[in-house]
Amino acid sequence: MTTIWTYVLLVVGFVLLIKGADFFVEGSSGIAKKLKVPSLIIGLTIVAMGTSLPECAVSVAASISGNNALAVSNVVGSNIFNLMVVCGFCAVITPLAVGKRTLKQEFPFSVLMAALLLVLGYIGMSVGRIDGVILLIFFALFMFWMVRSALKARTAGITTDASEEADEIERAKPIPVWLCLVYIVGGAAAIAFGGDMVVDSASAIAAAFGLSQNLIGLTIVAMGTSLPELVTSIVAARKNEVDMALGNVIGSNIFNILFVLGIAAAISPVAFIMENVIDIVILIAMSIMVLLFAWSRQKINRIEGAIMLLSYAGYMVYICMR
Repeated sequence: MTTIWTYVLLVVGFVLLIKGADFFVEGSSGIAKKLKVPSLIIGLTIVAMGTSLPECAVSVAASISGNNALAVSNVVGSNIFNLMVVCGFCAVITPLAVGKRTLKQEFPFSVLMAALLLVLGYIGMSVGRIDGVILLIFFALFMFWMVRSALKARTAGITTDASEEADEIERAKPIPVWLCLVYIVGGAAAIAFGGDMVVDSASAIAAAFGLSQNLIGLTIVAMGTSLPELVTSIVAARKNEVDMALGNVIGSNIFNILFVLGIAAAISPVAFIMENVIDIVILIAMSIMVLLFAWSRQKINRIEGAIMLLSYAGYMVYICMR
């Protein structure tokens, strides 16, 4: 039976996840700078993965505790929320420009990786340890490709989202090594505890209301773990830096599938249910719709943003009714 404390623990869990990820990224970036790691590499790896740490913590905790439906639905739900709500909301505020590289490379790759997850999950209705290793290999290749492309772009004098983010890191005030270690250890602990709290609280709420773990993962947990992407994109939109929003969301979605589910499945096989298959098909269909919107004029206008938000609302009604 749930009490008010269950909901309090859920909120506290989300706060620990998000703030823990912030501190972990800051500490890791500080150590990397001390080790003379190029700021561009830090921006593309540690900082970029930071927004996926909440999803990673929840999915790994869910996988270990046997709540497999929560592990898959958290990632799929977060990706749908990122794409339709985060980008849709930004497009409604101001038309969302889309970079050529995102349009021709990263966006199609994200659709392809969602299709790969669908195939791996549908075969045997689970994502096993070997499948997890396959996803992690694709993740390593994706990171290599990102770093190589960014280095080429920088050499050619082309400004990229990653190089801008890296420059911000470079300008940041150096943090003492001892404080970096405190941030890393404290952030990791907060992420671990926050992940457990979110999984336990969400499971208790689902059981109390007779809801499925899959539904809770697709709604409350997915929205909560997507808060970093939402806040970042809203700030970017208010600063009129919307050209970065879609690229950041697509990158986060790729990380969620390859890195988050890859680690979760490598640790403990993740079972699939038919609803997961349907939701991934919906994710692919929505991705193609947004890709077509973006392809038309290399931007997503306000009307298209509103259509994305309405599509997400329709999806919410569907998953609550099924």
